[in-house]
Amino acid sequence: MLPLCLAFAVSGAARADTVPAPDSAAIEQRVDSLLARLTLAQKIELLGGVDNFSTHAEPQIGLPALTMSDGPYGVRGAGPSTAYAAGIGLAASWDPALAEKVGEAMGRDARARGINFLLGPGVNIYRAPQNGRNVEYYGEDPWLAGNIAVGFIDGVQSQGVVATVKHFAANNSEYDRRHLDTHIDERTLREIYLPAFEMAVKQAHVGAVMSSYNLVNGDYPAENQELGLDILQKDWGFQGIFMSDWGATSGPGHDWKKAFDAGLDLEMPAADAFAPQRLLSALHDGTLSQATLDDKVRRILRTAVRFGFLDRPQKDLSIPRFSLQNDRVALQGALEGLVLLKNEHQLLPLDASQLKTIAVIGPNAEPAITSAGGSSHVDTFQSHSLLSGITHVAGEQVRVLYSRGLPTAMEVFKQTAFRGPSGQAGLLKETFANDDFNGKPATSTVDPQVDQWKPELWTTPAVHRQSIRWSGSFVPTHDGQYLFLTAAASEDTYTLYVDGKPVIAQPHREGQAPLYATLSLHANQPVSIRLDYKPDVDYSRMGLGVIAVDDLIAPDARKMAAMADAAVVAVGFDPSSESEAYDRTFVLPWGQEALIDAVAAANPKTVVTVTSGGAYATQRWLDKVPALLQNWYPGQEGGLAIAEVLFGKRSPEGKLPISFEREPTDNPTHDWYDAAPHPAGTHPSVTYGEGVFLGYRWYTSHPDKPQPLFAFGYGLSYTGFRFAHVAVKALPGDEAEVSFDVVNTGKREGAEVAQVYVGDPSAKVARPERELKAFRKVRLQPGQTQHLVLHLDRRSFAYYDVQSKNWRVDPGQFKVYVGDASNNTPLEADLTLSH
Repeated sequence: MLPLCLAFAVSGAARADTVPAPDSAAIEQRVDSLLARLTLAQKIELLGGVDNFSTHAEPQIGLPALTMSDGPYGVRGAGPSTAYAAGIGLAASWDPALAEKVGEAMGRDARARGINFLLGPGVNIYRAPQNGRNVEYYGEDPWLAGNIAVGFIDGVQSQGVVATVKHFAANNSEYDRRHLDTHIDERTLREIYLPAFEMAVKQAHVGAVMSSYNLVNGDYPAENQELGLDILQKDWGFQGIFMSDWGATSGPGHDWKKAFDAGLDLEMPAADAFAPQRLLSALHDGTLSQATLDDKVRRILRTAVRFGFLDRPQKDLSIPRFSLQNDRVALQGALEGLVLLKNEHQLLPLDASQLKTIAVIGPNAEPAITSAGGSSHVDTFQSHSLLSGITHVAGEQVRVLYSRGLPTAMEVFKQTAFRGPSGQAGLLKETFANDDFNGKPATSTVDPQVDQWKPELWTTPAVHRQSIRWSGSFVPTHDGQYLFLTAAASEDTYTLYVDGKPVIAQPHREGQAPLYATLSLHANQPVSIRLDYKPDVDYSRMGLGVIAVDDLIAPDARKMAAMADAAVVAVGFDPSSESEAYDRTFVLPWGQEALIDAVAAANPKTVVTVTSGGAYATQRWLDKVPALLQNWYPGQEGGLAIAEVLFGKRSPEGKLPISFEREPTDNPTHDWYDAAPHPAGTHPSVTYGEGVFLGYRWYTSHPDKPQPLFAFGYGLSYTGFRFAHVAVKALPGDEAEVSFDVVNTGKREGAEVAQVYVGDPSAKVARPERELKAFRKVRLQPGQTQHLVLHLDRRSFAYYDVQSKNWRVDPGQFKVYVGDASNNTPLEADLTLSH
């Protein structure tokens, strides 16, 4: 019988029949043979998807339908699956080997379900915290993102599953994503937003690339010849499939011929731009090239041959769908990504032997928040919430008390007492048979509450439009601050008026989260309410409620916090407030700051743990709590992982893959992030005016400007580390070698991430003061020293020269920095390069 560790290694290893074959003459000969057996109609048919997540089968050549599944951090297709730590959490591990292990596990999950294409990883760069899809991506630095992506892709593809790197390119916000035009200069595009894709293609040989929805410099990426042909195929030598995101080629403003000529191979989920009759006619009259068609079909066939899809069934019934092996990988991913941001007075780790009672409070404590919303959300077989994790890790000797602390949105909606225009309970509801409140209402009724909210994302628009108006008043019971909460879904729009003034407005966008406003009201003085709502569907899914801020916090939560030896507050975002299709707020969701204040006031030993895809507002409450743990979206084992760190079973080892600002105005993209007003019928646009000075590149280059609350690369441990003895040696070809020691100076085992940054003070163009160019994660026992030697290739010293269209190294002196964060590099060395 194999030892457990060896059995694990064997079962996780790639088999020879699953590893994709490298491109070769033999593969090309087989592809040519298959291509020759297809009719023109069959070739065209292959360019469009079918059944939403499949390609067309061509049985006469043995090509099966190839099935796809969403999969940034879990295989969504075919029922419950394993939910792994989100992409931003995986990046926080700074561990490409872990990324490969996660990729292998997800590859096994895909094979168990017969999935050919995993639609991940996402490698778009974190530009600002509002982006609702930051959670799927790998942070603000292209070198970190690229290395994590390469590891993940290698793991997925080792199991005979095609990884699909997305969203190509410059998809750095979800605001009106299908219409937004990104204006970005060539150097910034090449240095910041493309390198992770480039590494995925050149190093990991990714099998597929997916286009983004947004425009780039006036063209949709699926129709952008510079991106799809010049860069992806010609410059990088990509031989795989370039597919569209779902519906990214259809609708007003799209150009089917540009898509055909710009390198797009596969339109998903169905042929719209590539409608068979349209392409057939254009090929017959010479508008389209037969050679271009054949190249597209070759790419599809080449991928199928390389991955063995014609030679074996993709579904492997010997692989468990519910796998303890993959659960362990999910736990490791969650553990390595947790970032301890604050630990005043060494409150953590908690000592279970010294605790009698711990209070676990907050909306994110139970049930488990494993993943954000949209196509990255994964339904699991089982998951550990924070409450369950702490209960199991603390043990039977510790009493674990629990309170949600805040009402749910539906509870606020259902418990609000409104008064109609005639003094009756409820609000007058008037429904108009048009979408602009014109004429007499078709129906008039009284709604006791407005509580039809359904947090839906993708729905079928109504054929016959309507508009709905609720009117009446709200009477406050006492003086104070009152929270007005609204929520609709998808492309619904609404405006809430209080005393005739608009206080909350939801514009027409693809998706949305609940919104709120806080107003000061006086006891027994009614305020008028009018809510104008335009549903995108043929039913109402609107929610409206009012609650006094004083009444937000459950009394039980305050009492539990006061009686406990320590308290853990679990707050942050969830699938209804952070998701694909819309941007989120910088401030934590409604009521959560007040909850933190209340618990911290009741218990000085309060730990806050936050679920989010990036930075958020902390100024109101951070000084009141001694400990803050960032857990991102930690997957199904997140609650257990957090508990193990809180109680010291594992030292925290995550490092921030982002710069964590104090205020949105501190972020270098602040003046450039929001779309400018635009005339009707034109695209909203954003200009990447910060250029290459993104994130830590800006902060370290401008020390006189406001600095981040927590720097890129930062993360605390339960032990300490020291860097020493740096040496830099120049190598031929504008390359170099950096060596140094890392020492564990503490009293327990831990992991440190050694980070190497390069500066080019003598460059002929403006460059950041420092840029990450190498890193290595090391695990050390107390007192242990490890000597590291890291290689810097030519690109480590180069910038993209727009004149020569190539990477350029200016000879002269370079600076090399070594440390554990972008703003903490105790070792420095000079290096001179000359051609």
